[in-house]
Amino acid sequence: MKTGLALGKYSPLHKGHQWLFETALAEMDHLIVVIYQSPETTHIPLATRANWIRKLYPQIEVIEAADGPTATGDDPAIMLAQEQYLGTLLEGRQISAFFSSEFYGEHVSRFLGCLDRRLNRDQIKISATQIRQDSYANRAFLAPEVYQDLITNVVLVGGPGTGKSTLAQALAERHNTRWMPEYGREYWHQHQHNKRLTLEQLAELAVGHLHREQQALLESRKYLFTDTNALTTRLFSLYYHQQCLPQLEQMANRAITRYQMWILCGDEIEFEDSWDRSGEGNRQWFQQRIRQDLQYRRIPYHQVTGSVEQRIEQVQQLLNQLPGKFL
Repeated sequence: MKTGLALGKYSPLHKGHQWLFETALAEMDHLIVVIYQSPETTHIPLATRANWIRKLYPQIEVIEAADGPTATGDDPAIMLAQEQYLGTLLEGRQISAFFSSEFYGEHVSRFLGCLDRRLNRDQIKISATQIRQDSYANRAFLAPEVYQDLITNVVLVGGPGTGKSTLAQALAERHNTRWMPEYGREYWHQHQHNKRLTLEQLAELAVGHLHREQQALLESRKYLFTDTNALTTRLFSLYYHQQCLPQLEQMANRAITRYQMWILCGDEIEFEDSWDRSGEGNRQWFQQRIRQDLQYRRIPYHQVTGSVEQRIEQVQQLLNQLPGKFL
């Protein structure tokens, strides 16, 4: 059996890497990809980068080299350290070809006693460095599964009339990116009967919102500001039906880890009633239950209050504290 080997940081994984993988898969019976931690290059977790490969190419054997050497270059000591590490990692496994597009293809393949299968980088003219500098401009070189993980998804929650839509839109304008309007409002206007939705419709609403949010991620620049999610839809189901369908319950549970930041919009602002709202008492009920739900699920959240401008600045301070996803 012919076994190929490739290695790198894949920070992020781009179509150049994918082309190399696909070439190796076409020529080999089996492909091993070693992926390095590289904290000096990227804040993207090793597990995230490894899972991109596993998701896109389940036939590839991915080895996460969390303790791999970080120094790179053609210095003899550096090359020796790399070779010794690979020798220990592979535990004597026979490699038929080493796939790369870099200078180290020569010394690694010589050490492994295999074919130096170096590919021409001009086939796909992109580098991870270019993408880290401007992932939005170079998003055509990234698989959707990769690009969406490079976006910080900020969700805004709160009772009706707490300014979520206004704040989400204002934040998106400041950062020249997308915001995700609450799909529930649009769906409700199209499908409500006597101001109510059925259990099935509430689950369908949550699915539709998630589908649009997924598309918005692929069109966003660094951040996506999302107005509401499945946790709130679940509470609407409980409020009007005292139950929710398992599908909606599962979506609410998955939402816990979907967002990098949770913002609870305060309810101190004046309530603007309208025919599609159920009054200020309804807002207070939802505001209390949303806060309790966040606490029960142990979801870290930040409450913002004051004017729109004050809320924008509060969110901006929180964003400034986040580690960069690309650098």
